[in-house]
Amino acid sequence: MVEASGMMCTTTNTALIPAFNPTIHRTHLPLSRRHHVQFSLSATASQTSTFMETIPWGCENDSLENSSSLLKWLSESGLPSQKMAIDKVDVGERGLVALKNIRKGEKLLFVPPSLVITPDSEWSCPEAGEVLKKNSVPDWPLLATYLISEASLTESSKWFSYISALPRQPYSLLYWSQTELDRYLEASQIRERAIERTNNVVGTYNDMRLRIFSKYPDFFPEEVFNIESFKWSFGILFSRMVRLPSMDGKVALVPWADMLNHNCEVETFLDYDRSSKGIVFTTDRPYLPGEQVFISYGNKSNGELLLSYGFVPKEGTNPSDSVELPLSLKKSDESYEEKLELLKKYGLSGSQCFPLRVTGWPLELMAYAYLAVSPSSMRGKFEEMAATASNKTTSNKDLRYPEIEEQALQFILDSCESSISKYNKFLQASGSLDLDVTSPKQLNRRLFLKQLAIDLCTSERRILFRAQYILRRRLRDMRTGELKALTIFNGFRKFFK
Repeated sequence: MVEASGMMCTTTNTALIPAFNPTIHRTHLPLSRRHHVQFSLSATASQTSTFMETIPWGCENDSLENSSSLLKWLSESGLPSQKMAIDKVDVGERGLVALKNIRKGEKLLFVPPSLVITPDSEWSCPEAGEVLKKNSVPDWPLLATYLISEASLTESSKWFSYISALPRQPYSLLYWSQTELDRYLEASQIRERAIERTNNVVGTYNDMRLRIFSKYPDFFPEEVFNIESFKWSFGILFSRMVRLPSMDGKVALVPWADMLNHNCEVETFLDYDRSSKGIVFTTDRPYLPGEQVFISYGNKSNGELLLSYGFVPKEGTNPSDSVELPLSLKKSDESYEEKLELLKKYGLSGSQCFPLRVTGWPLELMAYAYLAVSPSSMRGKFEEMAATASNKTTSNKDLRYPEIEEQALQFILDSCESSISKYNKFLQASGSLDLDVTSPKQLNRRLFLKQLAIDLCTSERRILFRAQYILRRRLRDMRTGELKALTIFNGFRKFFK
């Protein structure tokens, strides 16, 4: 599973903006005996493993020794006495467990703002932070660079105890190589999201390197500020960043609180409490001593949880679970170009993904299907369909075209069954995967990733099966009704003859 932060998180919706200007001054102590390993999306699993070994900060994901040091430092720095302790747990390797009876509706944590990392936090090397801010570096790359800077200073940094308790390898799809993504997630659309995210991180780093790091090598030496360390810091941000509503939506890393693990049935999240002047969460259920205390990371699908946090809930336990269904215009359609231009007008493309849930699918998906199957005689309705598919209209909440509804449902069913066949192919072949691996360490990694992929694909296929059943039943009812109407009509015709 995962050890990650418990929070109402918006990281997956935050854009990484690789557009910055240089100017920096810094005196930095470079790390010794450090080996630079270039990482790319085409890296092999062994290269990925080597890359992770170059990150000297943090600890193993289940380290309690580093966690105890963190709690000691937090207590000495102003963290109030807690009703929870860090321990090894069944869900998440490390987590917070109740030390005493905890009531429903009780406020816990009370982490003071002085122990929270935000874009406004003071840098141990203030010149570097000042230059980055002066050049309007956005919060995400700013915090990513801040983490690397503080980590490289080891004991000299105020945050040494916190950074030492962070995982050396955050669970995230950022750490899957292209080969591993292709091998295990070929059937799932989350693969494309993972590639896009990695490209965004790499692009952000490359821009920072060209505009800032390379111009001030004394302050940002490449042996410290490189793609490996950037992937590590962004992995930490993706899995632990919170947005605090009561602090004007400020993004933050909250030590201690980010030891909380996620539970799909929990609805509580972190926020700043003005009365206690600390970061708290309010329990939505009671806990007995020894029970793990959970929080919500937000209403995320299993794929989104794997993407950022590196775990997949048990099948059927996530009410927010969904699967992305790909739909595409047919290039043989005589109105293809016209439809494509309208989709582009509303920010869509000729191939688009829409979320399917166990409970159904959105109107946008149905509108896209209507557009895909609509004949040229319905040209006057094309724009209405495209606008509804993009969710940029409020006037078509009950959009329906009865004359092409059967074709639209069949179109969705065909895509659904095509996706199911891909999941079936992977799941049937999964037993024979990894037989070519000889290294025990590499085999253990591969088996772990494969199991995550199997869990994800099983849960996503389950939703597709449900949609397939609903679509088939609806189409059967429609066609049965048509046949019945035709039979009655033929009966009347014979009677009148």
